[in-house]
Amino acid sequence: MSRPAPLAGIRILDLTRLLPGPVATLHLADLGAEVIKIEDPQLGDYARTLGTGAGEDSAYFRMINRNKQGLVLDLKKPEGVGIFLKLAATADVIVESFRPGVVDKLGIGYATVAALNPKITYCSISGYGQDGPYKDFAGHDINYLGYAGVLDQIGRAGGDPAIPNFQIADLLGGALTGVMGILAAVVDAQRTGLGRYVDVAMTDSVLAHTYFTMLRLNDAGQSAARGCDLLSGGLPCYATYRCADGKYMAVGALEGKFWQSCCAVLERPEWVGRQWDAALRGELDELFASRSREEWASRFATVDCCVTPVLSPEEALKNEQIAARGMVVHAHGLTQFAPPLKFSEHEFAIRQTAPKAGEHSASILAAAGYSAAEIEALRASGALG
Repeated sequence: MSRPAPLAGIRILDLTRLLPGPVATLHLADLGAEVIKIEDPQLGDYARTLGTGAGEDSAYFRMINRNKQGLVLDLKKPEGVGIFLKLAATADVIVESFRPGVVDKLGIGYATVAALNPKITYCSISGYGQDGPYKDFAGHDINYLGYAGVLDQIGRAGGDPAIPNFQIADLLGGALTGVMGILAAVVDAQRTGLGRYVDVAMTDSVLAHTYFTMLRLNDAGQSAARGCDLLSGGLPCYATYRCADGKYMAVGALEGKFWQSCCAVLERPEWVGRQWDAALRGELDELFASRSREEWASRFATVDCCVTPVLSPEEALKNEQIAARGMVVHAHGLTQFAPPLKFSEHEFAIRQTAPKAGEHSASILAAAGYSAAEIEALRASGALG
């Protein structure tokens, strides 16, 4: 007998746009939550049109909005606010990512909703949080990383800060921290009958995970120079090395046993005692540059010492381990990722593709008790798209 999905029965009203909030609700939708994506009739979610032609939803939008329903509401109209509050009265979660104070001005803030639905979990995702001198500032991932002291530490020694092609603050700070807060509050509401307001600041989330920087500050009183800390390039046994073909190998031989095995493969047993010698980096650079990545990968393939090839994104998608885990899904003309965790007695499925703007407006309102005539009147008023 099959079991319901882990979050089956949880209803989420999603007011977010672009990346952090939609990825948070994507994870929840993939686990079975009913997510209603609410967009305004003017611009909607800007992600729809990133890099696409007119009238075509981008691959970016379609990847992170699958398994959601689409509703278009004009929350600047009283009728639109009325619809939202009616849906909120029976929802479990609301997620928003406007500037602080916007939802209160619209009349749909936490206090208003909680008065109607004391069990509501209301999560606000923003760059700097709901208070503090920066709360009204605009920002993007690069700004949050900069303020959290992370961007300063990324890059080669003596070089400029490197911009990662992975939105750390957006995805780990906004999306996953948001999911953590939402799930904790939902569990609490199920136990106590009372919801909570969850304030997620992406800058806070990044800062709170800079453990090795804090370790260095505690031990040495100051941070290390860029590219010179233990796990940022300062150790020869934990670094990347360019090979003869211009590709790279990743050496993560931190433990003594791994480093000893690494030196054996490299045919340099005299390097065993130089594991922490920064000067060894240059000699390792020369050695790895003598063979291609595939030659080195073949030599290390059967040796348990944490030395592996650095794959391109295309190579990663075809990697045998990634394939064995079922992490790449080809569906509806789009290559996308499966959820990053597995549950017993639950098989991931794309239940529906990303919704067109307002695709499910009528069915959502009908399920909420609106008559066909009322729905038509709301469309005519411009409150419903």
